[in-house]
Amino acid sequence: MNADAVIIDGYVDEPACLGVPPYISPYVRTIAGVLTAHGIEPRYVTIDQVRENPSILTPVPGGIAIMIAGVTVPGKYLGGTPATLTEIQQIGTQLRGMNRLITGPVLFGYSGGGGERAVRKMISGFDHHLTGSPAESLDDWLSGGTIPGNHSYQRSDPWAVTGSSIIRQHPAFPHIMCEVETARGCTRQVTGGCSFCTEPFYGHPRYRTIEGIYHEISALYAAGARHFRLGRQPDLLTYGAGQGEFPRPQPELIGKLFQAIRSAAPGLQTLHIDNINPGTLARHPEAGRKALEEIVRYHTPGDVAAFGMETADPIVVRTNNLKADPDEVMEAIRIVNEVGGDRKEGIPDLLPGLNFIAGLAGETKRTFLLNEQFLDRVLASGLLVRRVNIRQLMPFEGTQAYDDNTLGKHTSQFRAFKEYVRKKFDLPMLRQVYPIGTILHNVIIEEEGALSFGRQMGSYPILVGIPVRLKRHTVLDTVVVDHGMRSLTGLPVPVQVNLLPSTALKWIPGIGPAAAARIVGARPLPGLAAFHGIAGTTPVDHLLAFTRPSAQ
Repeated sequence: MNADAVIIDGYVDEPACLGVPPYISPYVRTIAGVLTAHGIEPRYVTIDQVRENPSILTPVPGGIAIMIAGVTVPGKYLGGTPATLTEIQQIGTQLRGMNRLITGPVLFGYSGGGGERAVRKMISGFDHHLTGSPAESLDDWLSGGTIPGNHSYQRSDPWAVTGSSIIRQHPAFPHIMCEVETARGCTRQVTGGCSFCTEPFYGHPRYRTIEGIYHEISALYAAGARHFRLGRQPDLLTYGAGQGEFPRPQPELIGKLFQAIRSAAPGLQTLHIDNINPGTLARHPEAGRKALEEIVRYHTPGDVAAFGMETADPIVVRTNNLKADPDEVMEAIRIVNEVGGDRKEGIPDLLPGLNFIAGLAGETKRTFLLNEQFLDRVLASGLLVRRVNIRQLMPFEGTQAYDDNTLGKHTSQFRAFKEYVRKKFDLPMLRQVYPIGTILHNVIIEEEGALSFGRQMGSYPILVGIPVRLKRHTVLDTVVVDHGMRSLTGLPVPVQVNLLPSTALKWIPGIGPAAAARIVGARPLPGLAAFHGIAGTTPVDHLLAFTRPSAQ
């Protein structure tokens, strides 16, 4: 079949302020692989590119347009904002005359944000809904049959390889995270899983082979990928562990998986993980510890194990069949700190992250007090947590939480809890995780301005505001000079005293606007002694540089 085809990517897995930097999902790559296997050369655009230039989408009569859309985690986004329902329908209308197909989480249901049900709606402007597994559905449709989309790694693994070169069309390439699926399905299928989760929709766990993952990463690496996250699985610790509600981790198998990835991508720059079930660690502490040790042996520093804690209220835990009670989560936090708390390249190697959800069944005003008390306990323990994600429930049809929830009942308590976390937990925790003087290597600028914003590549990298105008995609090292509630302020390394504007110099710890003005008035300074004479010593003295301005 010869046809023009375009893949429109309107799907974002996590809010970028909380989740990964610009990334390209397995959906995109396997769909591209299906098209390639059918002799069709795919074109790829992101929804942000369409927003900037709608004419980038020109209908080609008889061609194929595949829209990937939907949100599974509500939140605020820095770049990569997912397509809204209005945008999706507008694109469908704009591409009239093409074979218009839509797929992704939007088919589970759509909501404008957390705190609302994700309602299944008829999405106008599209001829076909690729239900089931997107790549398999597309292959079935292109083959002239029905589109049940029955998933099989035996089918999809070759498409993941042949579709790998599509990453070069991403506007942020090569600074993109390639999410790699290791498994799908829920080990807690027998008990129905967590009340709000869509993972049980995929059935019992199915695990990709190490060989299949190796070949995909090898192809991505050959295409220029250097940043990888093992995501799209509910619990990486149970990779290959078989059935059972909380199967015992297989450390040797996880070690072989990571070793294979390193072999496939020997010059990778980022290898991070995503979901870890704290209930698994609590029930299998020794096997879980050894599995984490294998991850730490092969990954890159700054990694985050995302814990779906959801609540510290035991009643809500039981009512919603959640994964772990507060004591078990605390034990899991301790284990991850013991294995991954050492600093490498200046930052903690592997830390836990905590997810809270408001609006679950059984929630009362006391629930939020218990959540605060749990976080107070974490702070008092001296253990580190990389981040806390708080969101309102967005239940999907077919889950228990769709009908059984407390949406809208505790809005004021939810807001107060968020404010508590940002001011009383996040700020002191960030000061411990990233103390002043910490160097963050290879920060990539995503938004330029008088205050430029960037992040490292990784799972849940911290946002860094740099008070210098820098072009997008600039890569630089920065030193931490101040802390916000969910972000850091950094200065370029080395800190060029004779070149930076006073608006940047004032952020050097202990300087302030007045001393910055005196420094500017005395420039060029010959060296550190002259600087000390004006401003005194600072925690970042060893990073100061005194390059003289070039003659104009």
